[in-house]
Order: sequence, then C-alpha cells, then structure tokens
Amino acid sequence: MDPIAFVRHQTAPASPPLVPELVLHLATEVTPLWQATEAMLEQAGVPPPYWAFAWAGGQALARLVLDRPSLVAGRHVLDVGSGSGLVALAAVRAGAAAVTAVDIDPLAATAIRLNADLNRLDLTIRSDDPIGTDEGWATVLVGDLCYERSVADRLVPWLRSLAARGADVLLADPGRAYVPRAGVQEIARYTVPVDRELEDRNVRETVVYRLAPA
Repeated sequence: MDPIAFVRHQTAPASPPLVPELVLHLATEVTPLWQATEAMLEQAGVPPPYWAFAWAGGQALARLVLDRPSLVAGRHVLDVGSGSGLVALAAVRAGAAAVTAVDIDPLAATAIRLNADLNRLDLTIRSDDPIGTDEGWATVLVGDLCYERSVADRLVPWLRSLAARGADVLLADPGRAYVPRAGVQEIARYTVPVDRELEDRNVRETVVYRLAPA
C-alpha cells in the first residue's frame, strides 16, 4: 500500500487538546494501528507508530512556541523526533524562518507531509538520524524523547553540544525516566490531557526545559 494512502486510511484529522490551532492526522487506538503497520511493511517488531499520536511533550512544546513566538520567529529551527510534526508545524505557524522536521521512521515523514498540507504550512522533512550533526540551527526543539536510556544517552550529550555553541535547546518532558535532572532550566509547565491507552493516566504534568551546555 502507498504510505500516504495508509496514513490517511488509519488516521483521521483532529486537533490535539492543548493545540486547537493545528489539525493532525491522528489515530484513536494504538494496537490495531501497530498491527496494520507491521502488516503493511511485512515485518514484525517495527517501532510503535509514534507519528499517529499527539504526545504530551509535543503538545506542551507546541503550545509554548505558539504562545511565545519570539522563541522561534525568524530562526532556523530543528524539530527532533518530530513524529506527527506537531511541534515543527507550531514553529512554522509562529514565524520561524525555516523549519526542519526530522524523524527516523519513514512513515512519520509521510504523516508530517500530510499534516503540513492539512494546515497549509511549509517545512523541510527528513528521515535521517541527526544526532552528531550540526547545521547551525538557532533553535532545537525536542518533545518527549527521553523515554529510553539508549535514546537519552545519545541524545542529551549532542543537544548539550549544540547549546554550547549557542543554540537555544528546548526539551519537553512529561516525567519520563531518563530526562536530565541537572543543567536544565524550567521555562514552562502544562497539564496536558492524554489518551489513557497511551499513558497510565488521563493527564500528564509536562515541563519544558532549556538545556544548558555540558
């Protein structure tokens, strides 16, 4: 099946609770979508379909960017682990000069493109692993990526290296185990409605941090 047709068939347009300004192709159930993704790709053990849900960290970071557009206005912005593209699209809407959304899941790239078209917004979409690279981004946005040690151990040192050369690195976290506890400054806090199928509760207290250099 064509990836665009697949995403459209498995999801429906809806607005994330905390970000009504944007509309996304979102799924209502994770397990059937995950099974359908494996069937389409004809392989087992594919990553969860993170791209089909508006996670708490992404909603909080998108809300902050829309409420405080000076964080991104006129800047070259990178959204890491973009998923549905929610944070990247919020940065475009807030007036960023250029926005790059990167996610290593190729289906995420399809979802981001559909969501960009749905909101009539333009951005660059990539599927490579950006960790270890530096293209001079002025603002780096990261929503809810510290859920596994293996991810955080690679991600956080790289983000600190970008902060050291002057990038404004904003990391949103709803209480994951491997978020850095030192060298961070809280700049916003939100109570985010979440899907109980994805989380173990109905709301997540989510903090947006500014990451300091190493």
